[in-house]
Amino acid sequence: MSIQWFPGHMNVARKEAAKAMEAIDVLVEILDARMPDASSNPLITELRLHRQRPCLKVLNKADLADPAVTQTWLNEFNREPGVNAVALSCNHAGQAAKIPGLCQLLAPNRNSTSKPLRMLIMGIPNVGKSTLMNSLLKRRLAKVGNEPAVTKVQQRHTLNDHMTLIDSPGLLWPKIEDPGVGLLLATIHAVSAKVMVEEEIAEFLITILLARYPALLTKRYGFGADGLDSMGVLEGIATKRGCLRKGKGGELDREKAAKILLTEFRNGTLGRISLETPDTRDAFL
Repeated sequence: MSIQWFPGHMNVARKEAAKAMEAIDVLVEILDARMPDASSNPLITELRLHRQRPCLKVLNKADLADPAVTQTWLNEFNREPGVNAVALSCNHAGQAAKIPGLCQLLAPNRNSTSKPLRMLIMGIPNVGKSTLMNSLLKRRLAKVGNEPAVTKVQQRHTLNDHMTLIDSPGLLWPKIEDPGVGLLLATIHAVSAKVMVEEEIAEFLITILLARYPALLTKRYGFGADGLDSMGVLEGIATKRGCLRKGKGGELDREKAAKILLTEFRNGTLGRISLETPDTRDAFL
């Protein structure tokens, strides 16, 4: 099943981004460190390569990701021409503050009032662009929300007398052909909850957790996951958390259990987890 979800403001954002790319020096692409490739919009790469702009790939929410896997992604990205990559958490002002300096290294000739460094911040919805803007500007300028499509218009800001920031709305590509990529994006809420069923998303997440992080499931929910499939784990969570459907004679509420699992994955309560590695990405391709 492919996902088609391209609200009108995203279409406008794509056109504005194409224009902005002509007049910027460095692209700052914000990715989710738990799935850096799946959260990279091929449209953004296409626009960047067309204008031959250097790129700083920021693997945001690194504090929620598996650090060993994150390092493999950094190694991978830093081998790409014209690309530097860094892993950090934009929630921490000290870490976010490194970004302008890293951009400066990619465009050393743009460092004066007459030639200010112009940085364009892009990414898919809900990867932390607004959090980064607020941190860099040291004020709550951009609205932050744990849902897609919070920022809807392009915004330009002066960081200092020789640096300018442009923030753009979260931009998805018009049609996500690979259902696996669609489900990965749904686990971090990069697509609207209206597009996919949360129980289906949770079962997909559990499949990855059983393969790579079964001990975290046991530690968090208090039951062994050996021999269980995704449905069995979901029912185990429902049992442990008392998720019962009202008026159904004690029937387990798997939908409520799915919401609990997804929330605890998204906020890091479940542990530091990466859902995608360079090897699994190659397998998808």
